[in-house]
Amino acid sequence: MSHENLGLVLLALLFVVILSGFPISFTLFFLGMAFGYVGLGDRVFHLMTYQVFSTMMDTVLAAVAMFTFMGYVLESAGLMARLFHAVQLLFRRTHGSLYFATIFTATLFAAATGIVGASVTIIALMAAPVMLKARYDTALSAGTICAGGTLGILIPPSVMLVVMGPVLQVSVARLYAGALLPGLLLATAYVVYTMIRVWRDPRLGPPLPEAQLAVSKGYIAREFFLGLVPPAALIIATLGSIITGWATPTEGAAIGCVGALTVTAAHGKLSWAMLKDATFRTVQTSSMVMILLVASTFMGAVFSALGTPSFIAKAMLAWNIEPGLVIVAILFLCFLLGWPLEWVPIVVIIVPIFLPMLMAMKVDMVWFSILLAVTLQTCWLSPPVALSAYYLKGVMPEWSLARIYQGMLPFMGLQWLVVLILYFFPQIILVVPNMMFGRR
Repeated sequence: MSHENLGLVLLALLFVVILSGFPISFTLFFLGMAFGYVGLGDRVFHLMTYQVFSTMMDTVLAAVAMFTFMGYVLESAGLMARLFHAVQLLFRRTHGSLYFATIFTATLFAAATGIVGASVTIIALMAAPVMLKARYDTALSAGTICAGGTLGILIPPSVMLVVMGPVLQVSVARLYAGALLPGLLLATAYVVYTMIRVWRDPRLGPPLPEAQLAVSKGYIAREFFLGLVPPAALIIATLGSIITGWATPTEGAAIGCVGALTVTAAHGKLSWAMLKDATFRTVQTSSMVMILLVASTFMGAVFSALGTPSFIAKAMLAWNIEPGLVIVAILFLCFLLGWPLEWVPIVVIIVPIFLPMLMAMKVDMVWFSILLAVTLQTCWLSPPVALSAYYLKGVMPEWSLARIYQGMLPFMGLQWLVVLILYFFPQIILVVPNMMFGRR
């Protein structure tokens, strides 16, 4: 059997084994080692050593742990709860004010942490009990919370974009710049959708009870200021330093960690127990990502050494398939794989298979990367897996999964609508990177 066909067998077996429920990282290491030894002989051991060390020595990936730590520290600071309460009071006489407050707070929190699980959980803890007490519609409330929480996978400092940059050979700073307008476009689409729903049926989001309206304007202004300014300043310092080129993503993440600790201390929430908990959770999350990344990189290196990616690229180029159809097919495949798989193996295993072909077609990789990020974001809202639903269910066990799924589906449709808009109007993605760094 030729090396190229051996790689195709490896790819098919990989899907079978992973979908059978075996741990992904161990599966990647075992299959990479087995097929690599058959096709490459003893060289596979040298390849494994090189890939492990080169991945762990990549300084950009240090930002994964630091942005994760920043997110967990800010989660403990209580800033988002204060901001949510302030926005809620600011629009207290408006129908659907809690939907707007949820999306506004979720957007800001997404820009302070790149962790979807943390975003959905903290937004749910803040908004869900208030929505339940205010007799808001369960399905629409669940969809708003889950959709708002998933913005963390796209809006910088997204951990996924940090990983995606080195894999797809794109500057992380360019990806962060390219994700800004699409992230805001998604948030705007969520607000418009919820307000239209409430305008058509005011019972979905009644005004707050009179008992909650008797507060002074000074109190609202103070709460809004104290809830908005510290995280906004932290976001500007962190993302601004990266996007302007003043700092690398790793240095920007370090700035974010220091800023998060400072803000938390200023609010009197900094303690040894909180630091211990944030550090432990950071180690858990970043270890999972890094182990998967190392295993995926090794398996991808074996796959490439067998020549299968080039073989697939040449075969598809020989068929003269339109580049647009190829991109749509890749995005749809990644969407389907996002149901059973985490985003890490999709980004570092599946997408690099098509990388030679995308390069040959001269596809703008910043544009494609953001399209891929928004597509993978939809997987968090796609039944039957829809991990966001399980995070929300853990916070609100009285809400049924059926109602949560019902509420998430329209927001998944909105995400696909945004994917189409970004596909046909690529300048929405490219205008900020081109303005900041020049055209490539």
